[in-house]
Amino acid sequence: MHRRAYVLLIGVATMMGALALITALALDKKLVDPDGFLGPSWARLPLLVGGALLLDMLPRTLWGSRLKPSLMWPIVRDRWVSHWNRERLTLVLMGLICFYITYVSYRNLKSFLPEVMGPDHDYDYQLHQIDRFLFFGHEPALVLHSLLGTGAIAYFLSYIYLWFLPLVPLALAAWLVWSRNISFGYWFATSQVLAWTMGTASYYLVPSVGPGFENLWLYDNLDNTPASQLMDSLYNGREAVLSWGTNPDAVQSVAAFASLHCAITLLVALMVQYTIKTRWVHWVGWVNFGITVVATLYFGWHYVSDDVAGIVIALLSFYLGGLASGQKFDRHGLSSHPTTTSSIVPVDDD
Repeated sequence: MHRRAYVLLIGVATMMGALALITALALDKKLVDPDGFLGPSWARLPLLVGGALLLDMLPRTLWGSRLKPSLMWPIVRDRWVSHWNRERLTLVLMGLICFYITYVSYRNLKSFLPEVMGPDHDYDYQLHQIDRFLFFGHEPALVLHSLLGTGAIAYFLSYIYLWFLPLVPLALAAWLVWSRNISFGYWFATSQVLAWTMGTASYYLVPSVGPGFENLWLYDNLDNTPASQLMDSLYNGREAVLSWGTNPDAVQSVAAFASLHCAITLLVALMVQYTIKTRWVHWVGWVNFGITVVATLYFGWHYVSDDVAGIVIALLSFYLGGLASGQKFDRHGLSSHPTTTSSIVPVDDD
């Protein structure tokens, strides 16, 4: 049932890995595994899945056994047999490995961008002009600063924007480990690798650094928020890479078109909408996406066109991942593969 998802997951990860390796060899660079909030990806993802496994087993075991040791092992065994079967383990293993290869390849290909395309080959001027046209001659960032203010709201938007960093691995682990319908796990994992791959392609098609790097004066009135500190860090990393080899471990992480913050948060919101029944979780997903869009413009991470492109990437990834994992799209909405057990049509009650 999941053969198409197998092929797409492995195919995309293999292609991204090969592209990253070939580009590294051509540039005489080494591939790096960028650290995250829990360390390198090879350690971070297993830690998250292990934590999700613990959260799945421990509360269930303690509650069901009423803290009686003699009853704990049967509960663990029954859960392992019913949920952690061969199909689940295959999904978790394949999803983790393919995402790891795709994401690390994405980070390296993004880092190679200035050397492949040239540091001055960008479309920032054109994208900036589109922004000014859409805002009737005004700067989007200054309009948002005027409407929302530059005090406490800047810190709020900053934390929402940075929430993206743990959201990516946490969401992946959640759908791989806890989705009752196996096809949903394949859907999200496949959509994720597609989104990161399309995002990588967009960086090379329309290279740009974003208004926060191109027009620094627009953001002089903002406090030194965590988002501002991250931007400074990315600027330093870019300068280290552009120094042509003075720091071989440096990673260049600046690229504006398309916005993968918008793409991934929208993808998560769509997956929540169509695979989780609880209504308040739907609201959390959509509000998170909406605030993220505002934050990308407020801090100058992206142009409006970047966000629109990110939305297109999310919709394409969501659709193609759904087809690969056996979901059916028709004029009546969405429904899961006929051999699965649950529907993914949104429900109206909690």
